[in-house]
Amino acid sequence: MHLIEPARWKKGVRPEDLLRAGENDPARRDGNESAVVRGRALIFHDPARPGKKLDAIDTDQITPAKDCVSTSLEKLDERWKAGAFRYLMPDFRERVHRGENFIVAGDRFAIGSSREMSPAGLKAIAAEADLEMVILCGANMGDIFRRNALNLGLHVAQSVEAVADARDGDEFSFDTKTRQITNETQGKTYTPIPLTGKEEEIRRSGGIFAVGRREFARSAAMKPVIEWPDGADADRLTTTEQIVWAHRVDRDAAVEPGGTYRLFADLLPASDGTAPFSIHTFQEITGGDTIHPRQIAIASDHFVFTGKEQDDLQTAISRQFVQKEGIGKPYIAEPGDGIFHFYFPEQGLVYPGQFIPGADSHTRTYGAYGALAVGVGSTALGFGWSTGYIYFTLANQRRVTFTGSLRPWVSGKDIVLALLAHWGEEQSKGMCVELVDADRQLPIAYRHTIANMMAEAEAQCGIFAPDEITEGWYRSRGMTDLPYPMIRPGKKAHYEIDETFDLARVTPLIAKPSHPSNGVDAEEVANEKIAFDKAYIGSCTNGGYDDLLQAALVIRAARDTGHSQAKCEFLVFPGSRGVAGKIHEADPRLGGESIAAVFEGIGGKIRESWCGPCFGQGPDALAEGERAIATFNRNWRNRMGIGGEGFLASPAVVASSALLGYMAPPSRLGLEWDADLFGI
Repeated sequence: MHLIEPARWKKGVRPEDLLRAGENDPARRDGNESAVVRGRALIFHDPARPGKKLDAIDTDQITPAKDCVSTSLEKLDERWKAGAFRYLMPDFRERVHRGENFIVAGDRFAIGSSREMSPAGLKAIAAEADLEMVILCGANMGDIFRRNALNLGLHVAQSVEAVADARDGDEFSFDTKTRQITNETQGKTYTPIPLTGKEEEIRRSGGIFAVGRREFARSAAMKPVIEWPDGADADRLTTTEQIVWAHRVDRDAAVEPGGTYRLFADLLPASDGTAPFSIHTFQEITGGDTIHPRQIAIASDHFVFTGKEQDDLQTAISRQFVQKEGIGKPYIAEPGDGIFHFYFPEQGLVYPGQFIPGADSHTRTYGAYGALAVGVGSTALGFGWSTGYIYFTLANQRRVTFTGSLRPWVSGKDIVLALLAHWGEEQSKGMCVELVDADRQLPIAYRHTIANMMAEAEAQCGIFAPDEITEGWYRSRGMTDLPYPMIRPGKKAHYEIDETFDLARVTPLIAKPSHPSNGVDAEEVANEKIAFDKAYIGSCTNGGYDDLLQAALVIRAARDTGHSQAKCEFLVFPGSRGVAGKIHEADPRLGGESIAAVFEGIGGKIRESWCGPCFGQGPDALAEGERAIATFNRNWRNRMGIGGEGFLASPAVVASSALLGYMAPPSRLGLEWDADLFGI
């Protein structure tokens, strides 16, 4: 059974010889120095709304996927700098170098992916010109980017008023001690949204490297202790808050939203894309030859089948590191083993009640299994590998109770697309979302998809408290001796927003470009007869066996209505090697055929288990001018390939669309819903 372990010292290392409290760390600050950063505004305007600053700039636009590559630890940030805003503002680097080092954007800046390449690249661009950069944006900055920036010492400030007032060429100043912003041109001063006490401490200490060096020796001597609340304590806490309470390093810290805590981590997973910067952080904090990385797990699932030498060099960094540290399966996923959001639960590393901070934004997926799972970026992960814990700021709590019966053809993907459409531009407001399946009708496959896409909902996390469905999933896999209790939210728990979401109103949806919240009834979309070039099924969102089975059931039934060949390129990406193997076995629900045989029978192709075109990588990614319908989780501009256009839907809708040649639900194939025939 996977458990939290104390630090494991390397041979010949004596803990008493380590420098404690970072006394000789040249990067440590005393926190009292004051300096003023000066520069001019570089504003991202919204071309569709004159006079408005651009909202919802995602990290894919800050650092495109093809630039998230490091060929060695010595050259970590070269591509990150070169690619910054490559398509959104091609002359960005040049403009910063000439003194436009106050970056001004609207609300929800840097949402989406956890890629720490973005703040690291931005900071490094300014440093090339002996400048410091300040990111000035409005409300609801991407929580992972914000944390990453604090870890790296990149100045970030949120002020709706300062953003609204800013004009091109305005001279700005930023006091690094008080964080006060002044528009020198307009003679206006602004106080940004404050940081928590611990966040301010990290910022003033010089960032996560300095904090890690200061805390390393003490953390290595700690024995991790997990204690669960009971009685009155448990009764007032949400599921998330109970997990935070149990995992506190500082046992006397009161648990409440807005607080920043040190929490012991059960698992600290990374991918080949995020691991290099985590490795660099771990080595900077520990010296690289003192302890083995703690609670580590790494999956090679992002840059593994592209055929590019630079990507091979990137993945080699992780491979060499795990070999050196003696880390083996199930804590590593080699190329083709699977996408880590499927692979690690399959391997028995994910349990209800765990705290799992991962470098990838879709780590939130593990909330489907009753774990508190969040995306934290690479440096926070490397800090966790060093200390066994991370700093975590608890967001406000929000509850969504799903009621009403599912309608025909509606799956987890339709539910989450409908929820995102319902929330609109504000999405989850950065809250931690407790998801309640009131009638116990959502299988783990559906919950997996919903929790996964809490990343697109801009939630800190999304968690289903463990229930009979959770227990049944573990029991079916022989995992009955789980380490933590099956906790439930307390009866007196407080939710900032407590809402009911009626599933009886949800229909099969198709999300149009360029955001997952653009969901439209699939029947309406069918009337538009939207053609496309590729149909993708799989990924970390819908790559499980049940996801693929639902698509295969539609295809098999459609053969009886005369639809026997896909009208487009039909590509399948299983979530793991285990799933890939199982889909080649006969399934009684398919009349003894296998899922793979059904797919291949209409011209479908089974690919390796990796992320691939979901983030625009590899030979199957969209080319300029191509369009796809996919079960993926993001359809932002350029996400599935530069110049491509992505639509999102469930496995059943993608399958029916592939057979029809235009985007439409299974009903357009002449199929009538039968829960026994098509349900999961």
